[in-house]
Amino acid sequence: MTTRHELLVTLDAGTTGVRAIAFDTDTVEVGASYREFTQYFPNPGWVEHDAAEIWEVSTTVLAELMASLDRPIAAIGITNQRETVVAWNRRTGELVHRAIVWQDRRTAARCQELHDRGELDRIRTATGLVLDPYFSASKIEWLLTEGRVEVTDDLAIGTVDTWLLWNLTGGVDGGVLATDPSNASRTMLFDIRSMTWSDDLCSMFGVPAHVLAEVRPSAGRFGVTSGLGSIPDGIPISGIAGDQQSSLFGQACVEPGMTKNTYGTGSFVLMNVGTTCPPPSDGLLTTVAWTVPGPDGPVTQYALEGAIFVTGAAVQWLRDGLGIIDDSSEIGPLAETVDDNGGVVLVPAFVGLGAPWWDPLARGTILGLTRGSTRAHLARATIESMALQTADVMTAMSAAAAQPVAELRVDGGASVMDLLLQLQADLLGVPVVRARQSETTALGAALLAGLGEGIWASVEELSAHWRRDATFEPDAAVDPAVITQPWHRAIERSRDWER
Repeated sequence: MTTRHELLVTLDAGTTGVRAIAFDTDTVEVGASYREFTQYFPNPGWVEHDAAEIWEVSTTVLAELMASLDRPIAAIGITNQRETVVAWNRRTGELVHRAIVWQDRRTAARCQELHDRGELDRIRTATGLVLDPYFSASKIEWLLTEGRVEVTDDLAIGTVDTWLLWNLTGGVDGGVLATDPSNASRTMLFDIRSMTWSDDLCSMFGVPAHVLAEVRPSAGRFGVTSGLGSIPDGIPISGIAGDQQSSLFGQACVEPGMTKNTYGTGSFVLMNVGTTCPPPSDGLLTTVAWTVPGPDGPVTQYALEGAIFVTGAAVQWLRDGLGIIDDSSEIGPLAETVDDNGGVVLVPAFVGLGAPWWDPLARGTILGLTRGSTRAHLARATIESMALQTADVMTAMSAAAAQPVAELRVDGGASVMDLLLQLQADLLGVPVVRARQSETTALGAALLAGLGEGIWASVEELSAHWRRDATFEPDAAVDPAVITQPWHRAIERSRDWER
C-alpha cells in the first residue's frame, strides 16, 4: 500500500541523455540526476546508440538520485525517445547490434519503394502513421536483413522503454519483456484500432511476432526492480509512455480537444481526440496517447500529432551557423529590441518541412531583406517562425478533429520566452498557458506510475495537481494576417525553390 509521503521517480531516457527525477505526490520535483551518452554516426544519415551505455547511464542516474532521497519510492515510471530500436538476446543479455535511432534515415529508399508500390493507405489505415524511416518497422527489417541479425527463439527487439524495463526487472533472470500502447503505436507494426500487433504489417516487414514485446496498459504494474545492486529490489515499475505522449499526460490534457506544444529542437503538437480513433488526416499523425485504468476496464485515448522539424534548432543556427548571438538565451531580448520583423520572414526548412506540409524537398528560406534589416529583425523572424509553424499545425488539427482548441498548454526550452508565447496567443486567438512544472515529460510518466499504483484513484483526481505558471491572452488589436500572409507566401517559395 502506498502512502502520500512516498515519492515517484521517472527514468526519462532521451535522445542524448538520461535523467532520473523524483516527484512528491503533490507533483513537486524533489531531486534529479542527469548523464549524457554517446552518439554514433557510422555513415551519412545513420544515427546509432549503444544500448548498453544507455542502460549503464540509467542505473547511474537512478542510483545517484535514490542516494539523495530521504523518503521511500512508491513507483518508477519510464518515458523514452520513441521509434528507436534495440535488439538483444534474452538468454544472454547480449546486444546483437547498436540501437538504430529515430533520426536515422538509412531506410529511406525502402520506405519510398513501399510508397511507390501503393502501400501507404494500407499502413496509414492500420497505424495512423506515414511511410517514413522515422518509425521503427523499416529499421527492424534492416536489422534482420542488411544488419544480419539472426532470428532465434531468444531474440528480442523493442523500443528503449522495453530494453530498460527488461533490465530493471531482472534481465536474463526473468526480466519482463513489455511495452505500452503509446510506444507500440510508433513502430508501424501496431494496429491502433484493434490494439494488437498487426500480422499483416509484421509480414510486410518480415518481423517475427515472437521477438516483439507484450503490449500492456500505460498505467499498471509492469514488474518490480530486481538484482540491480545499488537500486533496491521490489520497487514497482508502474507507468510507461513515449516522451511526447508523456508530456501530453504531464500537461493534464486528459479531455478531448486539450492540446499541448513542446518547443524543443523541433516541436511536437499533440491534441487529445478522445477514445474513438479518428480516420487518417493529411499532414498529421494519429497515435495512441495512453491506455489507463477506467471504472469498467482499461481506457485508451488517441491523439493527433504534428511534428515540426525545426524550432529551437533555428536558434542554434543563429548562434552556431551565423554567429549573430553567442548564447541561445540572447534571442528573446534581441528580438524585443525591434517592434516587428521589418518585413523579414524566415522559413527554417533546413531538413524539409514537417507537419502539416510533409515536404522533404523544401529548403530554408529568408525573404524580405533590405539594407535596413538587422540581426534583431532576423531574431524576431526566427521566433515568429516557431509560432507560425505551430499555428499551421493547430489549424490542421482543429479541422481534422472538427473542434476548436480552447487553449494551448506549452513547455520546452523556448517556452521561457514571453514574446514567443504572446505571439502564439495572438496568432491562435486562444490563451497560451505555460506550465509551472517545466519537466512535463518526466512528470507524465510519474503520474502514470502513481495512477498504476493507486496513489490517485482516477485521471481526473491526478489532473487537479497540474499548475499554471503564466497565461498569455490574445490581443484583440493584433491582426494575425499581417504576418501569416507573408509567411504562407514564403512557405510556397521554400517548397518551390528547385521545382
